[in-house]
Amino acid sequence: MSEPTWSTWREAVSVVASPQHLKRTVSIALIVGSTFFAMNQLSPIVAGRADAIVWLKATLTYLTPLFVSNFGVLSATRHRIPRTPSPQGA
Repeated sequence: MSEPTWSTWREAVSVVASPQHLKRTVSIALIVGSTFFAMNQLSPIVAGRADAIVWLKATLTYLTPLFVSNFGVLSATRHRIPRTPSPQGA
């Protein structure tokens, strides 16, 4: 099975949503996000001091590695269309 590639944003969404990439990026987000969550937001939540800002940070703790890993997938799978040289003097 060949790796999906993209050159338009619509194709990029299908690459990110493909099962092989989605499984990998979600796994990365869960592992990295859980580690950072435990280090940074677990204490205030367990202590009962979690306000809206703490919950927002907790959400971003999982979304950030998801976005970063998807950016890596998109960087690796981009299909660049070769540019044709412009005529001289144009």
